[in-house]
Order: sequence, then structure tokens, then C-alpha cells
Amino acid sequence: QVQLVESGGGLVQAGGSLRLSCLASGRTFSTYGMGWFRQVPGKEREFVAAISRSGITTYYADSVKGRFTISRDNAKNTAYLQMNTLRPEDTAVYYCAADLLSTFASWSINRYEYWGQGTQVTVSS
Repeated sequence: QVQLVESGGGLVQAGGSLRLSCLASGRTFSTYGMGWFRQVPGKEREFVAAISRSGITTYYADSVKGRFTISRDNAKNTAYLQMNTLRPEDTAVYYCAADLLSTFASWSINRYEYWGQGTQVTVSS
């Protein structure tokens, strides 16, 4: 079992930055991969970024590549999503998720078994 709690969302102007955090508990953090997804009302949840168990491998959606950075601190049981140069289209509820199956950084939502409650990110123009 894994429990995940996101924090760090909020309201920011276009071009600004936010850092999301995801604190994990339960199973040993370094034994599973982590991902960030986002969702807007009326649309499917979409992949944003993923990081492998060790943190060596990362993978990004094209829409955020070069602007967002995913990282993790296994000693603190925490994953991060640094979001720079934010755009209004980045507005969404952001979720972190745990992938207990893959040995790589997976983009597939079906690989993620545990989810946080989500944190709202709103980017104003």
C-alpha cells in the first residue's frame, strides 16, 4: 500500500513558476516509480512526467518538455514537479501517482496503481 499527498499548487501568472511536492508513505519509496498527471474538467487525465525508482530515468510529455522538471528525493520520500514558464493551458488539477510495476519511467496511466488527491494549479493570462 502507498499513500500519496500532493502540495504546492496555487494561482500564478503566465510565465511564472510553481513547485509541486508529493509526499509518499507506506511501501519503501525507492522501490517504485513516480509520475505526474493532470486533468481539466471534461477531459481525460493526461500524462505530464515520470521518473524511475532510482531517479536516473525521466520522461516528459511533449507539451511540458523543457519547462517542467520531475525529480525525487528518496531520503525524504518525496517527488517533485518543478514547473517553469507556466502557460494558461497548464491550468489543471495535478496528481502524483505510484507505479509499482515498471522498472523504467512509464507514461502509461494504466501502470499507476496509487494516486494522490490532486492539487489545483491555475495559470492566469
